[in-house]
Amino acid sequence: MEKHNAHGEGNGLRYGLSSMQGWRVEMEDAHTAVIGLPNGLDPWSFFAVYDGHAGSQVARYCCEHLLEHITSNPDFQGGGGGGGPAVEPSVDSVKSGIRTGFLQIDDHMRQISEKKHGGADRSGSTAVGVMVSPRHIYFINCGDSRGLLSRGGAVHFFTQDHKPSNPLEKERIQNAGGSVMIQRVNGSLAVSRALGDFDYKCVHGKGPTEQLVSPEPEVYAIERSEVEDEFIVLACDGIWDVMANEELCDFVRSRLEVTDDLERVCNEIVDTCLYKGSRDNMSVVLVCFVSAPKVSPEAVKREAELDKYLEGRVEEILKRQGDEGQMPDLVHVMRTLASESIPNLPPGGELASKTQHQNPAQEPSTTTGPAQEPYHSPAQLLWTVPRKEEAEEAEGNEGSLLLFT
Repeated sequence: MEKHNAHGEGNGLRYGLSSMQGWRVEMEDAHTAVIGLPNGLDPWSFFAVYDGHAGSQVARYCCEHLLEHITSNPDFQGGGGGGGPAVEPSVDSVKSGIRTGFLQIDDHMRQISEKKHGGADRSGSTAVGVMVSPRHIYFINCGDSRGLLSRGGAVHFFTQDHKPSNPLEKERIQNAGGSVMIQRVNGSLAVSRALGDFDYKCVHGKGPTEQLVSPEPEVYAIERSEVEDEFIVLACDGIWDVMANEELCDFVRSRLEVTDDLERVCNEIVDTCLYKGSRDNMSVVLVCFVSAPKVSPEAVKREAELDKYLEGRVEEILKRQGDEGQMPDLVHVMRTLASESIPNLPPGGELASKTQHQNPAQEPSTTTGPAQEPYHSPAQLLWTVPRKEEAEEAEGNEGSLLLFT
């Protein structure tokens, strides 16, 4: 499937990103990656992922204008300017400025929508981001996209999803006259904080952060560790729906040991999530610090040996099918491989991350041109490899066959 990629470096950071529409009819995600911020903050960087819903308008507007709303407001600028660590704004002023920026852009978008359309736009968007200063990492979250920091070989921090079932979120929703049904706001919206979604922000007598859906972000300040900080991952729920924090962290670490191409790592993440069964838009931004894992000749050798082994096994399985008079069947190939003990599969990704080596008829994903059909064209059959523990519980059912027409 077609992807959008970008990469860059500066301020001691390297980043790569990948976004893919997946099985959705429309691409509603957006992203921001800026190294060197305005208003005298050259040593600072900002990265964010926006997961739109009910349209892409809010996500697109935020990716273009949210940073400006944050860095230009007086709350953020308190103590800033000059462009050096010695004059870094205080943690409190940065956190206050980020919060103010979110509230400002939300109100600004409402005003624009009412002027243009005579009523509020119905789309909304989550937002997860990081602002990296010389001394701190500021994680910013509004909704159920997620960011994490890998430090010292483990998940050191991750943001908390804003779901209506969360007790504090549920209390605010009920105080605004709403309800939580089937884990959704008024039985409809699956997130309790978001930008946009103005249909849920019209309770009279309540402030912007007291509405059914709040635009207020949670902001976390973490002191940087030059020796231990490895990488940051920002991703929408299309990624997190099928990969746990530790799984994704382990997978990224294993990929960084075989390539220093961050776009390739991000592409492997979205491809793996697609084959794990994600049916949503998928966007991921990977930001690497100087202490991120480096390419290892031993890991590269193991990877090449694994790829060669998988390709050989696929040929053997298909040949056996042909000898028995059967048509080549990718589902049978993957069922067979899933039942085997295969060493050195990428942690977190496992067999799903090696699907391209199990399907010789499928062309690799591309960043240009039309989306590629999976092997079972035109029916678009996608085989999903489950986690090992799920397979054991399924009593021999190694996976599930998803049909998208």
